[in-house]
Amino acid sequence: MSNKNTGGPAFPWTGCGEEGMTLLDYFAAKVMQAVITNPIGAEEFTFIGRATWAYLQADAMLAVREVAA
Repeated sequence: MSNKNTGGPAFPWTGCGEEGMTLLDYFAAKVMQAVITNPIGAEEFTFIGRATWAYLQADAMLAVREVAA
């Protein structure tokens, strides 16, 4: 098991006993949505590059969330 901070479950209750997506995944998905709707400056990235960048941004959001709490 990884010690990576995932922020825990984004939606703790799914109704079927599953934990669902993590807050890290949720943040990364929001970053990807922003890049897709406004890709200016991201044209040179590959899909893997965009996904990697999204998770780096999500990691940063979780780090700031811990400090600001």
